[in-house]
Amino acid sequence: MLMPYLAARLKSIYHAIDGVRAMLRTQHNAKIHAIATIMVAIACVGFEISKPEAALLVLAITIVWLAEALNTAFEFICDVVSPQQNPQVKLAKDIAAGGVLLASIGAAIVGILMLGYFYYLLAG
Repeated sequence: MLMPYLAARLKSIYHAIDGVRAMLRTQHNAKIHAIATIMVAIACVGFEISKPEAALLVLAITIVWLAEALNTAFEFICDVVSPQQNPQVKLAKDIAAGGVLLASIGAAIVGILMLGYFYYLLAG
């Protein structure tokens, strides 16, 4: 009884990983987010930031990834529902992309507030 349940959960995880791979493969901005995520992780380790600061950075990064994933899924759905040019669909896509932009700006501000001081000291 437990094994079919665990197998189904594992299958769900594989599907989610496939979705992340597809996002990274098809979305230029997701690649930029990946590079930024790696750079922040390296900075966190290198600067030995506190756990609360690291938690805020992880939260900010996660929000950006969530926004990017939802935006990507939304764009794919829009393309299927309305493959022809449609001003309303364009507006909806622009609004979703704007959400990613706002999340990215917020994450950048958090990053500057958390890591900017360390870069300032490093630059001396």
